[in-house]
Amino acid sequence: MWNELTNHRATVADRKILSLFDDADRAKTFSATFGDLLFDYSKTNIDSTAMSLLLTLAEQANVAGRRAAMFTGETINETEGRAVLHTALRNLDGGPVMVDGADVMPDVLATLDRMEAFATDVRTGVFLGQGGQITDVVNIGIGGSDLGPVMAVQALTPYADGPRCHFVSNVDGAHISDVLAPLDPRTTLVIVASKTFTTVETMTNARVAKAWMADKVDNPAGQFAALSSNLDLTAAFGIDPARVFGFADWVGGRYSMWGPIGLSLMLAIGGQGFRAFLRGAQSMDRHFQAAELHENLPVLLALVGIWHHQVCGYPTRAVLPYEQRLIRLPAYLQQLEMESNGKRVGMDGQDLEVVSGPIVWGEPGTNGQHAFYQLIHQGTGVVPCEFMVGAKGHEDDLSHMHVLLLSNCLAQSEALLRGRSLEEATAIMAAKGLEGAELDRQARHRVFPGNRPSTTLVYPLLTPEVLGQIVALYEHRVFVEGVILGINSFDQWGVELGKELAMALEPVLTGEAGTDGKDGSTAMLVETVRRLGA
Repeated sequence: MWNELTNHRATVADRKILSLFDDADRAKTFSATFGDLLFDYSKTNIDSTAMSLLLTLAEQANVAGRRAAMFTGETINETEGRAVLHTALRNLDGGPVMVDGADVMPDVLATLDRMEAFATDVRTGVFLGQGGQITDVVNIGIGGSDLGPVMAVQALTPYADGPRCHFVSNVDGAHISDVLAPLDPRTTLVIVASKTFTTVETMTNARVAKAWMADKVDNPAGQFAALSSNLDLTAAFGIDPARVFGFADWVGGRYSMWGPIGLSLMLAIGGQGFRAFLRGAQSMDRHFQAAELHENLPVLLALVGIWHHQVCGYPTRAVLPYEQRLIRLPAYLQQLEMESNGKRVGMDGQDLEVVSGPIVWGEPGTNGQHAFYQLIHQGTGVVPCEFMVGAKGHEDDLSHMHVLLLSNCLAQSEALLRGRSLEEATAIMAAKGLEGAELDRQARHRVFPGNRPSTTLVYPLLTPEVLGQIVALYEHRVFVEGVILGINSFDQWGVELGKELAMALEPVLTGEAGTDGKDGSTAMLVETVRRLGA
């Protein structure tokens, strides 16, 4: 099927996407809805033949079968021997979810209730710091224990009526120093997010935070909570088991904010808001399970991605939310996609026959328009763009600004589609009085090739429920792409080697060990930082 897709792509590569709109029903046919979400992929070069081939590709890859296996708790993370059930964390009113013959839902719901009880106590002042009511929360984590909560807390700022939430992830001491500096340790709650409670960066920052708190607080561990399954190590750190919230190994880090890793979000927006976030994701889960492939938003989003990256060969994908509060969404989706599908071998351990996941990047509009859109519009490479925008903003008194935001979003996708021809550019410059060679030269600088693909996701208003739908949409998109590529989207062995080498280099940098066995470059760098840091 890959050959058929490649051959079809070759026949339509020079076709103008705009010409496809000669079909008056193009926009309706090449878009799909779920509730109030609209996913428009009509501004791509995908036609009915391409979509038919892509759907056949999904069927041949057994997307439906693998989807069922995931939701029913089968061991689809085969390299680690685990089920993949982050969906169970938001299965608020569904049926049992079985893993190894046992229903996991009672434990999931009990943990959610414990989280909510603790969050309510913190938010209402039942749980106090040693200087009074908790005013600030510092979440210490990294990777999936940081990116999701950071993104979601920022996105749902209009709903935040609890303590202020701050996040520390980088082992660079500047990060924790800058975050803690303005805070009062007597009214700060610190959350340590590490499933194993051994993550080097997280535990290093946790010890710094504990020492910072000990300067002003008699019992610093009394203002700590842990998101971990290692009760022995959390107890050794001094954290009361009542403030330890664990989760099973069938929840991967980058899929974990639906459970205990989302505690900071729950503290910010409350239990009711957090449950709305979960219900939004649950509704997308049900759509993903029930909708036919040709009407299924996660499947369609994945197939468009496959078309652009594996078939057309475009190496990157830009995620462009026209919503300032989604400023961290591109970084979150970067990890979700690149850690999940950045693999070189299939489930059978053999080299892939096609390229794996794309480079994912982005920035909110309209900021990006004054930064990298120049390359997107007139650069020599093609960057498929994924726009998203809310029909409404939260600031009713600034509705005129939201109209301007919307007009910019829609105009960018239209400009990428239409472009500007040399004839049009020449007419514009001639009207300014230019003639001859200078007219031609200046006109060429103002040509936009156009014919550059984009999709647009429109949602009504960025509420907790809508954010849950959007995140779950992208989670399932990554899953579908992984199934089609024949890879395991739920391990991340690529992060291991660097960790191992870092541990070996630490004593070299402190002078406790030499550089024997290191390559010339690494040895030179070690010697340089030793000298400059002395």
